[in-house]
Amino acid sequence: MKQRSGHLFLLAFVFLWFPNALHAVPMTKDPKGFRDIAWGSSLAERPDLKVKQEGDHLRDYEFSRDAPSFGGIPVESVRLTSVDEQFARVTIRYKGDQTHKRILVYLEEEFGPVERLPGQMVRGLNQQYNWRGTDSEINVTYQAATERGFIFIDSRSLAPLFNDQIADTAD
Repeated sequence: MKQRSGHLFLLAFVFLWFPNALHAVPMTKDPKGFRDIAWGSSLAERPDLKVKQEGDHLRDYEFSRDAPSFGGIPVESVRLTSVDEQFARVTIRYKGDQTHKRILVYLEEEFGPVERLPGQMVRGLNQQYNWRGTDSEINVTYQAATERGFIFIDSRSLAPLFNDQIADTAD
């Protein structure tokens, strides 16, 4: 019984702390990649990208000529990650409440409105928003206390390979 109440407490904590964490909104338009780069493509031969970090199976790239932006909104960084030479993830970092608001407006215009459930916290210490399409998933996490935001745009079929690589290197 004690273990069961612990699980219930954990579940309640997740629902209260991250009200959107377990619910993804269906995308109205799946991007199937990022900036006309399709999931699964090789990033190594692209002249507009430079390698930022490299490992055995993972390689991070940044755009070499453009200032980092997302939907025309300036951000701190935009990294494209390949797993075994297949484009699989985009990680975007940003800061500031105004930037966060602009990004949410852009995401809702492009991929569909987030569900606003009665009693749901729209502003909180930690906010999480999710959109899920047939090929892509977008996850936004915003920490209001530090005004830091993170966007992960993943290939739904290739993202599980990240877990495989973590499991292989986590001894």
